[in-house]
Amino acid sequence: MAEELRLIKKYPNRRLYDTATSSYITLTDVKALVLEQVPFKVVDAKTNEDLTRSILLQIILEEESAGAPMFSSDMLSQIIRFYGNAMQGMMGNYLEKNIQTFMEIQRKLQEQSLAKFGEGGLSGNDAWSQFIKMQGPAIQGLMGSYLEQSASTFVEMQQQLQKQARTMFSGFPFTPFGGTAPEPTEPTGTGGKKS
Repeated sequence: MAEELRLIKKYPNRRLYDTATSSYITLTDVKALVLEQVPFKVVDAKTNEDLTRSILLQIILEEESAGAPMFSSDMLSQIIRFYGNAMQGMMGNYLEKNIQTFMEIQRKLQEQSLAKFGEGGLSGNDAWSQFIKMQGPAIQGLMGSYLEQSASTFVEMQQQLQKQARTMFSGFPFTPFGGTAPEPTEPTGTGGKKS
C-alpha cells in the first residue's frame, strides 16, 4: 500500500504546520521528510494553493547558500536562459531523466557494496565518502561517458527536430527578409499542359 500523502499547511505568518503531527515545523524538518522519502504536499492554509515546489526551491536555496553549492553560476545562468525558450519543457524533462539515471547508478553502487561488504559495510556517509574517494576516477569516468552520450543524443534529437521542421514548412512561400514573396505559379492541367 502506498504511503499516504502528508499535508503541510503554510500560514500567512510563513509558518509551516504539519497536519500529521499537529505541530509547527521548519524547512529543516521538511528537508528531513525529503531525505526520508516521505511523500508530502505543502498548501497555502487560506487558498489551498499548492506551494510544494516553492518550498522545495527554498530548501535548495538554503543548501546552495550553506557553503558547498551544487550549481555553478554558469550552470544557473544557462538554466535561466531556458525559461521562455521553445526547448524549456524538453530541458526540464532532460534534466529530470538525467537525475533519475544518476540516482539509479547510485542505487546500483549501494546494492553492489551491500553484496560485497555486507549490511554494515558502507552504510554511513563517512563510509560512502571513503568509497567515492577510492572509486572517484572510475565513477567520474562512468558519469562522464554517460553525459557525453546523453549530450550527443540531445544534439541528434535537436538536429532531427530541425530537419522535420524544414520538411514540414518547406512548401510555405516564406518571404525572404527584406525581399518580396515569390509569385505563385499557375496550376497546370492534366498531362502538364496549360488549360
